[in-house]
Amino acid sequence: MTINKVQNGTALEIALEGRLDTVTAPQLESELSKAMPDAETLMLDCSKLEYISSAGLRVLLSAHKAMARKGGMKVTHVKEIVQEVLDVTGFSAILTIE
Repeated sequence: MTINKVQNGTALEIALEGRLDTVTAPQLESELSKAMPDAETLMLDCSKLEYISSAGLRVLLSAHKAMARKGGMKVTHVKEIVQEVLDVTGFSAILTIE
């Protein structure tokens, strides 16, 4: 998985590319733990995310909880295959998806 991170003041934008699964979820978790303390808002661009597993969902939920105490988190440009996983698991009701 490729993670492209842009910090614009207190706004953190992360674009994900590839698969967010058991192997790559720790990589995203590490990047988020380094960048989130300085961020008030988080935007995850999923336009190139091809797959998400339960490990990836756990990282998203953890980030959502952390950012809810600040300015919030948005998940954008979700592909249909990833949206189906979010819908079936109930994450689409929890996360702000645009």
